[in-house]
Amino acid sequence: MQKEITVVLYGYRITNREWSHEVDSAALNGFIGTLHDELNTLGITVTYLEAPDTVLEVNGYGDLLNTIRLRSPGDHISNLCLGHIIGQSANCDLFEDIRRGVSRVAFAPEMIEPEGSNKVVCHNCGCGC
Repeated sequence: MQKEITVVLYGYRITNREWSHEVDSAALNGFIGTLHDELNTLGITVTYLEAPDTVLEVNGYGDLLNTIRLRSPGDHISNLCLGHIIGQSANCDLFEDIRRGVSRVAFAPEMIEPEGSNKVVCHNCGCGC
């Protein structure tokens, strides 16, 4: 059975006049297509979806990560933001961060803190809690 991962881009409005970052949705779509091609041979389908009607305010790069959502129904991941999945970005490279997030969902979904957990979750020691 194929594992399905969907990368969703929400609409956004930049609120910080001193910071700017435009997401090229065509380039992002192409990048997701490349991810799909790489992972499809491993039984993982990656698709891209835009949800422009949901608009989030973006004050910086961390907020921009919140506009990217990952969904994987088979892993009980309904709509987690990329920042929740990867934590802090190492290089503020959106494509690199999306690759990290998709890889984590694909290969280690148990390492993702459950939604609404308020940081009271397993510390991944292997105990199965």
